[in-house]
Amino acid sequence: MQEAPHNRRSRSRDLLVAAACGAFVAVMVGAAYAAVPLYNWFCRATGFGGTTQVAGSAPVQISQRRIAVRFDANVTAGLPWKFEPEVNAIEARLGEVVTVYYRVTNMSARETVGQASYNVTPDNTGIHFQKINCFCFTEQRLKPGEKRDMPVVFYVDPALAHDAETQSVSAITLSYTFYAVRQPEPVANAGAKAGRI
Repeated sequence: MQEAPHNRRSRSRDLLVAAACGAFVAVMVGAAYAAVPLYNWFCRATGFGGTTQVAGSAPVQISQRRIAVRFDANVTAGLPWKFEPEVNAIEARLGEVVTVYYRVTNMSARETVGQASYNVTPDNTGIHFQKINCFCFTEQRLKPGEKRDMPVVFYVDPALAHDAETQSVSAITLSYTFYAVRQPEPVANAGAKAGRI
C-alpha cells in the first residue's frame, strides 16, 4: 500500500522543521562557546570597558602633556595574598615608557597560584593605555611566605590628547584584581581518594 501524498508532505515538513531546529541548537551552542573569546577580542581591539592594549614596542614620540596615573590593587576572597603597588600614583608624559612595581606576598603556609585581571578608568581611556610588559599576562605561583616585586611597563598613547572622548582626561586609574587559580589535584592523591571510596 502506497503512502498518501498528504502524509509524505507532512513527513517532509516535519523532517525539515526538525532539521531547522537541530541547526538552530547547533548554532546557539557554537555561539555560546564563541561568545567569551569574541567578547575578549572585541574589548582588546576597542578598549571597551577599560580594557588596556598590548604594545609591541615603545612609541616614536613623547608629548609634553602630562597625565596622572593611579594604581589600585585588590585580592579576591580565597587567595591569601597581600598585594599593593609600590607607589599610589605617578605623573607621566604621554608616550613616555614607565615601569612601576606591584609587590605581592603569599601569606599562607602553602603554595598558591593567582591570575590578575585588569582594567583602567575612565573606561574610554583603555584604547590609549598600552602595556609593553605585565605580570598580568601569566599566572603567578608563590611559595609559602614568598614575596615578589612584579613590574608593569606601559605608556599612555599621545593620541589620547587628540581623541574627542579623552582629550580632557587628566588622570587614569590602573586597577588589578588577583583571583585564585585552582590547580589540578596530583594524580597520586586522586588515586588514593578513589581507593578510599
